[in-house]
Amino acid sequence: MFKDVAFGQYYPVNSPVHRLDARVKLLLTILFVVSIFFIRTYFGFMLTAAVLLVTILLARLPILSVLKSVRGILLIVAITAIINLFFIKEGEVLVQSGAIVITKTGVHTTIKMVLRLVLLISGASLLSLTTTPVQLADGLESLMAPLKLVRVPVRDIAMIMSIALRFIPTLFEETNKIIAAQKARGASFDTGGLLSRVKAMLPVLIPLFVNSFRRADELAFAMDARCYNATDKRTKMKKAKLGFGDLAAVLFIAGYFTVILLERYYFPTVGINIDVAIFGGLL
Repeated sequence: MFKDVAFGQYYPVNSPVHRLDARVKLLLTILFVVSIFFIRTYFGFMLTAAVLLVTILLARLPILSVLKSVRGILLIVAITAIINLFFIKEGEVLVQSGAIVITKTGVHTTIKMVLRLVLLISGASLLSLTTTPVQLADGLESLMAPLKLVRVPVRDIAMIMSIALRFIPTLFEETNKIIAAQKARGASFDTGGLLSRVKAMLPVLIPLFVNSFRRADELAFAMDARCYNATDKRTKMKKAKLGFGDLAAVLFIAGYFTVILLERYYFPTVGINIDVAIFGGLL
């Protein structure tokens, strides 16, 4: 039921993307996610997909491992597609049957919304696939360092987030084990109505919560035994340093973001419809 969950997992391989500074990857991921909401044309989505594909190839990641992260939002994608397809009444009517009306604007809006969600989740999953939880914690702590001036517990927040990311795959694995054990005892999770399926999950949730609290308690004892909170001035074994690869990555994503901004704000003002120029009368 929860197999092959990509989000929160780290894919260990030596690649240029893995060697990037965690702070740079965090900032570029945020910039990439923001840029997706500026896209208005199919050209923008094609460019974003190309940038994502180039990044995946540079990171030496299996494309399927990235696409697995989309599985968790398939229901959201389907609901969003249905709402946009059947409830947008503007534009040329393509199909009309009683109360069901499908317009050209609705089709294009649906396609773009699905592409936006898929690219958003796929791009965000690259961060966890190419960055260890420890690197993420150090990067977050470094980026949020100015908040220490107003007494925000930056180090604790970064550690909490890294632990949460680290234990997402563990919780899914534990869930699969509990479900397999319940099925071996004759439990059924795939039959019956919605209410019966919800009731069938109760024997899974209770031991899952118990095991989660047990793991949290063991982790707290382990951190306390290693004097994690003994001093506020903790040192790091490896100090992050920016290199040429980080500069190249910043320039690459900055160039992509510039093109997206031009596609949204500049081209329409000068009367250029980039989709029509590329695809002609196909749209």
